[in-house]
Amino acid sequence: MLPESNEDWIEQLLKLSDEEPKMTEKQTKILHAAIEIFAEKGYAAASTSEIAQKAGVAEGTIFRHYKTKKDLLLSIVLPIMAKLVAPFVLRNFTPVLEAKYTRYEDFLRSLIRNRLEFARQHLPMIKILMQEIPFHPDLQEQFKNEVMNEVLTRIKKVIVFFQQEGQIIPLPAATVVRLTASVIIGFLITRFLLVPEQEWDEEEEAETCIRFIMHGLATR
Repeated sequence: MLPESNEDWIEQLLKLSDEEPKMTEKQTKILHAAIEIFAEKGYAAASTSEIAQKAGVAEGTIFRHYKTKKDLLLSIVLPIMAKLVAPFVLRNFTPVLEAKYTRYEDFLRSLIRNRLEFARQHLPMIKILMQEIPFHPDLQEQFKNEVMNEVLTRIKKVIVFFQQEGQIIPLPAATVVRLTASVIIGFLITRFLLVPEQEWDEEEEAETCIRFIMHGLATR
């Protein structure tokens, strides 16, 4: 079962490695506060004084544990990517990728529903990852190595299967992934980050995305 709140993420962080020193109560409070503020304002706009105030500690306490604000961000993001995001993405994807579908659009429908639920459960951490990955090369490399390579490899196999079935035009599998992902990720970003206050009919939006993708990929 996936974590459903920031509290669960913190608990997972605290258990990442038995070899690492146990976090103090103040470190735990700092992490809680940093996750909330980074998710709300982004890394650049967040200040260590705000984090300290929210955590109920002196600002100097943060710098005793983390040399810089970036060290604090990396202490949150890198372990999550290495130990949490990759396993969660793959574990949550496994039923989708291993199920037997008769049509590519059925696979898309299952995938979209899966990612909608994942986004709902982990929105604060997803916000941090999406806000910061484009601007931090070390995070980009970690995300590529720990998440994208494995996910893309497995999705490409699904695409090749449907191409062999004659349901998808014979484009390179990587191109099909890119075209499909651009539509689905665009929907998720709009739904949860750009206009979350809008009244969303998720089922209808998902079906619209599927029709749009299939119009371009289906064999004639």
